[in-house]
Amino acid sequence: MFGKRMKEARLRAGLSQEKLGVLAGIDEMSSSARMNQYERGKHVPDFSLVERVAQVLDVPECYFYCKEDDMALILIRLHRIPAHERQGVIGAVERLLSETGNVEEAQ
Repeated sequence: MFGKRMKEARLRAGLSQEKLGVLAGIDEMSSSARMNQYERGKHVPDFSLVERVAQVLDVPECYFYCKEDDMALILIRLHRIPAHERQGVIGAVERLLSETGNVEEAQ
């Protein structure tokens, strides 16, 4: 899943594999090859690189591991809402769930 999500986000950002790698702190000489291997699923980067790639692409780290496309999109949208406004979004989601009877009691 990681490779698919990284490629989607990279293309959305308009970056080449090489440019993404360089911006994430990988040596320019190997950045394109390494990003290609990650996108093809041949290798998986360590989490510190995932964090840097996520920062460059402006996506949350968990986006790369999300199986469902609609959930991945929600993660990106929520990530891009300013932190001080996210509580309002969470409240709106809780109200929606409550209205539909799909809310569980908080533990």
